Amino acid sequence: MTKTKIAKKENIKRKWYIVDADGQILGRLASKVAKILMGKHKPVYSPNVDTGDFVIVINAEKVKVTGKKLQEKIYYKHTGYMGHLKEEKLISLLTRRPEAVIKFAVEGMLPKNSLGRKMLKKLKVYRGAEHPHQAQKPEFLNLSEFLL
Repeated sequence: MTKTKIAKKENIKRKWYIVDADGQILGRLASKVAKILMGKHKPVYSPNVDTGDFVIVINAEKVKVTGKKLQEKIYYKHTGYMGHLKEEKLISLLTRRPEAVIKFAVEGMLPKNSLGRKMLKKLKVYRGAEHPHQAQKPEFLNLSEFLL
């Protein structure tokens, strides 16, 4: 009789991956990064345990969007005060903070609970090609070849 393996927090081995966002479409990039953060690419995946790996996204300013999203997509945030609903279009957020655009897209594809917030902390996004995580020896990951 075979027994189902249950993932335990102590036994999970995490790897570091680098993903280049240059020329990638935002939504497709975000869905693949979210799967890696959740650990769905591993055979020990379990929805109640964070089995995912760390992901470093570089060249965030060179990400592409399709259609009329640059002019029409709006990000909302509320300050907590009455009448203080702030809005910003995608095109201005991409020029001001391109890291936030990728982070928001990935955050929307993760679970909406404390486990999803832990998974999001493993995402590191950088505007250019440099990043400070050389000591972790990250592997370059080509998302077009990565089967998800």
